[in-house]
Amino acid sequence: MPSTVESERVAVGFARVLRGAGLDVPVGTVVTYAEALAAIGLEHRTGVYWAGRSTLVRRIEDVPLYDRAFRAYWLARDDDGTFVEPPPEHITLLLDDEDLPEGQEGDEEGELEEREVITVRFSAHEVLRHKDFAAYTRPELDEARRLMADLRLAGALRPSRRQRRSRRAKGRPDLRRTVRSALRAGGEPVRREWTDHDERPRRLVLLCDVSGSMEPYARALMRFLHAAVVGRTKVEAFALGTRLTRITRQLTSRDPDAALAAAAHEVTDWSGGTRLGEGLRAFNDRYGQRGMARGAIVVILSDGWERGDPDVMAEQMRRLSRVAHRVVWVNPLKASPGYAPLARGMAAALPYIDDFVEGHSLAALQELAEVISK
Repeated sequence: MPSTVESERVAVGFARVLRGAGLDVPVGTVVTYAEALAAIGLEHRTGVYWAGRSTLVRRIEDVPLYDRAFRAYWLARDDDGTFVEPPPEHITLLLDDEDLPEGQEGDEEGELEEREVITVRFSAHEVLRHKDFAAYTRPELDEARRLMADLRLAGALRPSRRQRRSRRAKGRPDLRRTVRSALRAGGEPVRREWTDHDERPRRLVLLCDVSGSMEPYARALMRFLHAAVVGRTKVEAFALGTRLTRITRQLTSRDPDAALAAAAHEVTDWSGGTRLGEGLRAFNDRYGQRGMARGAIVVILSDGWERGDPDVMAEQMRRLSRVAHRVVWVNPLKASPGYAPLARGMAAALPYIDDFVEGHSLAALQELAEVISK
């Protein structure tokens, strides 16, 4: 067995290699790894491998980086230059004797072989659903775009001026259909027909913050905007930064890469400053109170950081809430532990928000789709 000093030295050196490879390795996990090495020894590479993987790796997507760092560090320590590949990990679920077929009993030596072994696999899509957008790689962002295409933004319904035939005795009488039905029955009004108001989906307005503070999330959220625009009718999309930019036409292309490139070309203040209050003023003056926001579901995707006057923010949110059916605020930082809406813009807007939701992952955007459909 190695000494405690040797185990700690090896654990600290390996942790340094992992951090250089891009893994987040807290000090507490390094201490646990050193204790594990002191217990199992340094001779068996398989045990050393799984001890590190179980204590130093916290996300399944970091396993490839861990494997490369493990080979680079431990191969240099082998005398013969060989490396023992770690065996595949299996999870064996042992069934109770009462679940065995009648008349079959397990013996002490062959019991494990006779019992059922269930291999459990994880879903890469399930891991991706709950991963924070800020930690996405480029391939994961492309995969997320394909998953966003499956989101169904049904949207809430509103009464329409158009009338439709009603099966129940409500609404107002349909005289034309009642007379036609009576003519088919010899002139007797055997059945009365009714009409009622038809329903149409409400307009959906999306305003996405593209300032510098939203850079880790803006590109993923813009893909969400593209999926919303091409997936349903009556959707308007805007970019908010130091100015307001309408990007609905640019996002109508079915090719997501072409759509996002056109939107990025149109938005000249990408990753710039934040003037949410002025941007909302421009939206209210040019689009909102002229009809676009009237009776619509307005979704603001922003972290709430505001460089301008928070009083302007509060006034414009008040104007917007008066005409919109509902105002939904999507804040990616809401999922952070201990988060509180203390930013000036966020605090000023909060009294006029109907729904305050997260927006840091695919799972959060799926919950947003459910909120929109209420």
